[in-house]
Amino acid sequence: MIETNYNPDVLTCLANLSNDEVFTPPTLANQILDTLPPALFSNSKTTFLDPVSKSGVFLREIAKRLMIGLETEIPNQQERLNHIFSKQLFGIAITELTSLLSRRSVYCSKIANGKYSICENFTNEQGNIIFDKTEHTWSNGKCTFCNASQEVYEREEALETYAYQFIHTNNPEKIFKNMKFDVIIGNPPYQLSDGGNGKSAKPIYHKFIQQAKKLNPRFLSMIIPARWYAGGKGLDEFREEMLTDNRIRKIVDFENSNEVFPGVDVAGGICYFLWEKDNQGLCEVINYSDGSKVNSERALNEFPILIRQSQAIPIIRKVTANNKQALNVRVSSRKPFGLPTNYAPKKKGIPCWFTQKIGKQFANPEDVSDPFKILDKWKFLVPPAPIAGQTDFSKPVGFYYEGNTIIAKPGECCTESFIVLGAFKTENEVLAYKSYIFTKTVRFLLLQTVVSQHVTKGNFQFIPDLIKYEGIYTDEMLRKKWDINEEEWQYINSKIKATELMGNRKNEDNV
Repeated sequence: MIETNYNPDVLTCLANLSNDEVFTPPTLANQILDTLPPALFSNSKTTFLDPVSKSGVFLREIAKRLMIGLETEIPNQQERLNHIFSKQLFGIAITELTSLLSRRSVYCSKIANGKYSICENFTNEQGNIIFDKTEHTWSNGKCTFCNASQEVYEREEALETYAYQFIHTNNPEKIFKNMKFDVIIGNPPYQLSDGGNGKSAKPIYHKFIQQAKKLNPRFLSMIIPARWYAGGKGLDEFREEMLTDNRIRKIVDFENSNEVFPGVDVAGGICYFLWEKDNQGLCEVINYSDGSKVNSERALNEFPILIRQSQAIPIIRKVTANNKQALNVRVSSRKPFGLPTNYAPKKKGIPCWFTQKIGKQFANPEDVSDPFKILDKWKFLVPPAPIAGQTDFSKPVGFYYEGNTIIAKPGECCTESFIVLGAFKTENEVLAYKSYIFTKTVRFLLLQTVVSQHVTKGNFQFIPDLIKYEGIYTDEMLRKKWDINEEEWQYINSKIKATELMGNRKNEDNV
């Protein structure tokens, strides 16, 4: 060790100490910068903004490129440094601590005009990496800008408010006195507590993207969770905006967040994108999954959600081509009988399925509602979070199997611990339906809409409703029905676990 010349980049080490405000590793920052036109880094008038600076890594790596690109135009090294830091690089820190860290990374001094700062042009301590403590604007217990919970984030003066300056204004252009930016780039905070039950939180990253577009940059690139593809609280409008915006020229998708953020587990994976104001067309989608890389070029709005796996698109097209009705019309919403998860079992009443652990107990008839008129039918019950704990979608996914599903008899209900995937008049129909759901092909179609552990009725939009269910369904039958070729089947087979390998147990009491 003494003889080894080991000089680690402190920002690489820091990238592993993360939560919802994930620090960006230098290698990832440079991958994103590589998507920008190289000419930007040899133009002394190009301006860059990181509106969510944490470690300063983007500004630091941009500065390195500018130092090389401007060497001919500004030969004197100190003059070049002064120009780059005072005229081209700008940042808005997310907290006071990260403002100091960012300045230390970029200016080599936490005080921009300090003795050790490598830029001689600053006359104040912040330089071009600013932090002004901002307060939330409360209305009915929520912040009008970011929807943060007043109960959680209204704090004493000494604590951080997490009211991020960039999105807590209707006029972001005034932060730097109406300055225009060619490139806006960064890694925004991902979510904030919304004051809901348990650890409920709402996404916040989309607000930084929407705010950045107001500044009308030439290029916009941000790293965000991939959950916006198909889910996320309050993201329906944002998803539609993204899918219909043909200025998004590239999306780079990582199904396993550890590939870009070592040691950080972001459910559903991570992506970054490149948006170009003056360049419209098809989007290049690059998907990284379990060591493999797949490129495709496509319109993002072909489907209501973004299909991350390009190999799945021709399969979905085949299956849905003549599909008159999707399975989501059969699937119940949460609390199909009006009973919450924490509903207490009664000594007598209507037979009711609680959690897997508690099993079948009873519910008070007065507490049970039947809005879907399915109480007297045979019901196929499944958990709303069938892949709880799985966050790496590059690995095979299971969903439903004998061990986590139940066939409820006529007259039986369930709590919110289950959703009703289908209800039928006869036992034979529900058994046939169950075999349909257990096929790898059907569960693969479900996978295309899932980006977290939760599954709702909307996730069944690509699965055809066969209307009439009889006999036992197999993948061989469905492959023939939907013209799925061998290559497509091998891809399906690689993505879905076999039900017999998933810790099955039989519910002897309920069939």
